[in-house]
Amino acid sequence: MADVVLEHINKYYGSKQHAVKDFNLHIADQELMVFVGPSGCGKSTTLRMIAGLEDISDGVLKIDGRIVNDVPPKDRDIAMVFQNYALYPHMNVYENMAFGLKLRKTPRDEIDRRVRDAARILQIEHLLGRKPKELSGGQRQRVAMGRAIVREPKVFLMDEPLSNLDAKLRVEMRSQISQLHRRLGATIVYVTHDQVEAMTLGNRIVVMRDGVIMQVDTPMNLYDFPQSKFVAGFIGSPSMNFLTARVQNGEFVIGENRVAPMGRLAESLRAFEGQDVSMGIRPEHVGMAGVTELPRGTNVLRGEVVVVEPLGAQTDLMVSVAGQNIVVKVEGQALVAPGDTVELLVDQTRLHAFDTVTEAAVDRGTPGGTRGQADTLGLGYEYPAQPDITAQSADSGTATVTTVKTF
Repeated sequence: MADVVLEHINKYYGSKQHAVKDFNLHIADQELMVFVGPSGCGKSTTLRMIAGLEDISDGVLKIDGRIVNDVPPKDRDIAMVFQNYALYPHMNVYENMAFGLKLRKTPRDEIDRRVRDAARILQIEHLLGRKPKELSGGQRQRVAMGRAIVREPKVFLMDEPLSNLDAKLRVEMRSQISQLHRRLGATIVYVTHDQVEAMTLGNRIVVMRDGVIMQVDTPMNLYDFPQSKFVAGFIGSPSMNFLTARVQNGEFVIGENRVAPMGRLAESLRAFEGQDVSMGIRPEHVGMAGVTELPRGTNVLRGEVVVVEPLGAQTDLMVSVAGQNIVVKVEGQALVAPGDTVELLVDQTRLHAFDTVTEAAVDRGTPGGTRGQADTLGLGYEYPAQPDITAQSADSGTATVTTVKTF
């Protein structure tokens, strides 16, 4: 396998459209790097430049230490899996997987070994004699991946390979790709517009917008420490709630409601005293009073239920708070109906804030590892020690005091 280095890559279409802007990235050997962003952000264009299917307008592209700007696609030692399976309908699965190797004059024994090894990895050995029309969508996609695997390339490039599949198959194929990456130890560049795919597959994620890299980091670092409102809203499902709030006495004020930040964010928010900011909180970090285990303090939002979406294991609520809507995830069944007035408790250890003009994040800390807030300590995102009244000392009868941490 090999690393991929992009240095100051630009892509122009004519004199007006600047599709990819000063793109700098080092994809490590054996890393699964995901490009994610909305349609038209330049992620597929960047992938096609790596593949050699698009000319690079400016910058340097290196694969395994070799500059490949002017190297034809067939000589870059890459294999690509497209959204369209592009299988030959008149060939069976074995012939489809072997076709590229035959064109390269690979010995017959070697072709057979590679095809059967790839079929075993993808669990399609029993399908080798079938034609594409006899396969399901997920099976066809695995054949397309098998055709790439038999090439034994330095880098795999995958351009939205699961977008043609239904929801259940996408979940299954995500698991297949993740297992495939571990088995092959492959360098994979994966493009998707689906942030769930990005979060579940990527070692690291590149979030793009309008041809620009907005942030590159591990999934949990992006989740817990987004550098902009765009990244915060794009990563996570449902997306983060944003409420316009006035900063007064170091607290977020939303109508008649007040929410107090903690730790590093509280310190950073002092610079915004008297100003409006966007307070960010994820739906899973808000609870309904009487149901949630979140402690009650300066963290109450009162509002009216607008929409109730029962999903079985959880219920999603849309609640209007001072004229602004907030989505809340409630575990199990929420016994409320539209029009009901509810009290919501916000997890103060998980608050975010963003400048209303620049949309840059108000500093809440820098990740200290790869797992977001879970391995970044010392930022003050802990609730004070609480007495555990259920654990009494046998000798003294006093309560055992524990520190409650939220990750």
